[in-house]
Amino acid sequence: MRPLATGTISFGLVSIPVKLFSATESSAAISFNMLHAKCGGRVKQQYICPRDDNAVVPREEMVKGYEFAKDRYVTFTPEELKALEEKASQQIEIAEFAPSEKIDPVYFDKAYYLGPEKGADRAYRLLAEAMRRSGKTALARYAARGKQYLVQIRPLPEGGLVMQNLMYADEIRPFSEVGVEPAEVKDQELALARQIIEQISTDEFKPEKYKDDVRTRIQEQIQRKVEGQEIQIEQPAAPQTQIIDLMEALKASLAAKGLAPSRESAPAPAAPEERKPAKRAAREAKAEKKASSRK
Repeated sequence: MRPLATGTISFGLVSIPVKLFSATESSAAISFNMLHAKCGGRVKQQYICPRDDNAVVPREEMVKGYEFAKDRYVTFTPEELKALEEKASQQIEIAEFAPSEKIDPVYFDKAYYLGPEKGADRAYRLLAEAMRRSGKTALARYAARGKQYLVQIRPLPEGGLVMQNLMYADEIRPFSEVGVEPAEVKDQELALARQIIEQISTDEFKPEKYKDDVRTRIQEQIQRKVEGQEIQIEQPAAPQTQIIDLMEALKASLAAKGLAPSRESAPAPAAPEERKPAKRAAREAKAEKKASSRK
């Protein structure tokens, strides 16, 4: 891999020069272009000004502006915008260390591998091993591309370091906005749900098991069109019916895998004082039926 940038980790009075490598590589997006249906030519996008009789505005006549009130803007020159940007310092300044498990993954953004510059291998390994043994990760600040980033530096099992961009607190929306209503969870339902979880649990995450089936299907259908064939149009699956009886749905999930509900999920037997009235009611109903037949 080729490094994307360089930086220096500041760890106390120790400075560790590093190189940044992209840790991820997204699959090339399958994109479709807008064409003129009449002739098949690719159409071009233009910017128009509704205030000026929808006149086409060329790029050299455009300026950037910030809307501070409805339809009211302040404009900035390229030089002014450049002055607003954070100056890239190449410094990855560690502010504090925190337990790895205390950082919620909802804060995670793009990840980068960190590799040592020439001559920095020993200091690099020292920091990685110290964090691995302490169970801690570093929280640091990093300035690049005109922005200041909050980042997490954590050790990898193979002995290296990865830098994970983190979202700031004001960029995370509170879950309370989802509006989940309180609901009772019954013990028997919980036992069945846990049984299903145990049956399809694994001790290790193996990402290679999962493939993008939708992307593969789209590529196959595109190739059919390229070869002059028609796309296979499948009927959409029937919508799933609403779950009326949660207990029955859980039992059906287990039955689909050839499993039987555990004893823990079986309904609790009725207490003696609860069974007694039921037996008495049955006897009385039987006697009443016999008496009516004699009449």
